[in-house]
Amino acid sequence: MVASPRFLTLADVAEVLNTSSAQVYALVRRGELPAIKIGGRGQWRVEGERLEEYIARMYDETRTFVTEHPYAESDLEQHT
Repeated sequence: MVASPRFLTLADVAEVLNTSSAQVYALVRRGELPAIKIGGRGQWRVEGERLEEYIARMYDETRTFVTEHPYAESDLEQHT
């Protein structure tokens, strides 16, 4: 069994989240997803544990949003 790397590139994170590298970069720059810059060229890396914490936080925020904004039939009509 191969261990996961401790640090991920923004492209790796984008693949995990099924989004673009640009979106991940925006999350990092806004401080929503903790990351570090390494090396002379300042490459961004996200620690796997921080990514998992971010995902858990997004689940919590989504749960709160859904609780505060109950589903209504009008929602279905807007999205079809």
